[in-house]
Amino acid sequence: MKVQNFKKTINPFSGISFVNNEFNKIGLSELIDKELGMRVKTIGYQYSEIIRNLTNVYLSGGDCIEDISGNLGEHLKSIPYNNVPSPDTVLRAINELSTENTVYTSSNLNSYDFNINIKLNKLNIKALKQIKQLKSGKFYDFDYDNQILANNKYDAKRTYKKNKGYFPGIATIGNKIVYVENRAGNANVKIGQAETLTRAYELLLSEGIKINRSRMDAGSYSKDIINIVDKNSKLFYIRANKSVGLFKSIKQISKWEKVEINFKEYEVASIKFMQFYENRNYRLVIMREKTDEAQLDLFTNDNFKYRSILTNDWESTEKAVIEYYNQRGSSEKLFDVMNNDFGWKHLPASFLNQNNTFMILTAMIKNFYNYFIKLVADKFEDISPTTRVKRFIFRFITVAGRWVEQGREWILKLFTKKPYHLLV
Repeated sequence: MKVQNFKKTINPFSGISFVNNEFNKIGLSELIDKELGMRVKTIGYQYSEIIRNLTNVYLSGGDCIEDISGNLGEHLKSIPYNNVPSPDTVLRAINELSTENTVYTSSNLNSYDFNINIKLNKLNIKALKQIKQLKSGKFYDFDYDNQILANNKYDAKRTYKKNKGYFPGIATIGNKIVYVENRAGNANVKIGQAETLTRAYELLLSEGIKINRSRMDAGSYSKDIINIVDKNSKLFYIRANKSVGLFKSIKQISKWEKVEINFKEYEVASIKFMQFYENRNYRLVIMREKTDEAQLDLFTNDNFKYRSILTNDWESTEKAVIEYYNQRGSSEKLFDVMNNDFGWKHLPASFLNQNNTFMILTAMIKNFYNYFIKLVADKFEDISPTTRVKRFIFRFITVAGRWVEQGREWILKLFTKKPYHLLV
């Protein structure tokens, strides 16, 4: 094998130029600087440049901010007019965009830090509208969940899973993150959740985004939270917690219907829900399956396993309600994507508020990726709209190319037969 080196550098990540081009063409750079304001000119980098380069990092295979100058810096700087900040500049910008924490106090006088960043969350929703992932006046389905982000940051607290970290609340519409609020790891899932949901719903409504159905797990099963969800949704579906009162109601059911869900047989029924309210037309959809355990359940005195869903939907069948609720698993997969593809596993700062800023910015990047991957999938046969970032990098970003100046304009020369020219 013979090797010959050339002085002229070939960029192995030339696909990122198409990402930058679309980022600017769709109007995201302009929107970011309009909403966040211009940084002092002597600093040298605007927020749009910082966020665009952060996008470059995660869509080129980087997993931390330091990659912007270390592993990728030379290649990003080879793109004409791409002003590449240092990792320190990115961290300073994150600090500038951060807000002070809010303290919530529980009934037993325990205090928990929350970080509420309305400005960045609003920018995220505006960006979703800019790239036509959301449209004003249209109704959407809304999911909310809390996820433990294990870490050993300076202000990380011990979670209910006995590890240290944060416990952010995250709202999604389909595969799009629409609201992020970071919380101390030791915060109870229900504390402050009604206020968090109110902020999320109000931000969406302020941008003309309406909610058809809301779907949440048992962490949202409390009277004050249900009031907020009901007020802001046409329909809602919330997993109900087990309780003595609930099982007393279930024991009164005399007629069960057999249904098949995901190739398993269950028995289902519905009853009017009276636990929190007497004057609301709420419905409890119950499903049960027989277990192989010989020991009878302490509450029900039988060998069935029960699950129930609280809803105001009386039109759908029990099976339809259960199947719709079970689809919320797709929104939970989004957390895996954020952890492994968009940096949530490697939070850059030492404090909850700065890491909340980072999480919102990377949520914006993920939302842009949803938009961009669909554009690419329409032109590239080996890429689909559901392609994960790693495969996208191998099949699109990693293409050898070089920028050359000809006749006072820059031309990107690519060493490939793939149809990149269709994206210009």
